[in-house]
Amino acid sequence: MPSASTPTFAPQPGALTQDQLKTLVGQAALQYVVRGELVGVGTGSTVNKFIDALASIKDQIKGAVSSSVASTERLLALGIPVFDSNDVERLSVYIDGADEIDGHGNMVKGGGAALTREKIVAAQSDKFVCIADESKLVEVLGQFPLPVEVIPMATARVVRQFAAMGGNAVVRQKNGQALVTDNGQHILDVTGLQIRDPLAFETQVSQWPGVVTVGVFAFQRAQVCLLGTAQGVKTLAF
Repeated sequence: MPSASTPTFAPQPGALTQDQLKTLVGQAALQYVVRGELVGVGTGSTVNKFIDALASIKDQIKGAVSSSVASTERLLALGIPVFDSNDVERLSVYIDGADEIDGHGNMVKGGGAALTREKIVAAQSDKFVCIADESKLVEVLGQFPLPVEVIPMATARVVRQFAAMGGNAVVRQKNGQALVTDNGQHILDVTGLQIRDPLAFETQVSQWPGVVTVGVFAFQRAQVCLLGTAQGVKTLAF
């Protein structure tokens, strides 16, 4: 299990909304940004709060490597330079959210459909700092639908493979049609699974033909999680 610190960012008196908790952890993540270097930036509503906070120190960093078109657009709009991952050998830190995180830093990610690029940027980074509210902390991964990016022609076969494991996979929709990722692929959302061995599960599913990326992050798990709670931001170290 992780070690937990006392809250470092205390909230104002009164109940906080989930949006306010996201703001707190986004601001808290600034302490992990190495001045004078590039920072890896993830995708999602919690990361948007981090991007907004990052703008306050944009003159102290070289810029960012982004995991999605949406994050790139937000970074650029705030005057933060964005670099192509192919032009960057390593990053000191990657800041991203999670749909679920367990007590060992393993995560389920991909609710924002950016899981493939998120894994790429995470793999370039020395440290993964997860920012999330306390509702995302679970004992066993699988409560949130598991996103899997697939090549469209393999969809039906991958659905059958998940069914054989006891999972129900459906193609994610947007505006009445299959959602298309930044990479031109589709997303399957899989329910009905309990992922008790995330590393073995990620290894297995990643080998299925047609699977681009499975949304279990065990190889690129978090080393730190900044968890927004009613008592403030708790730091979990794995």
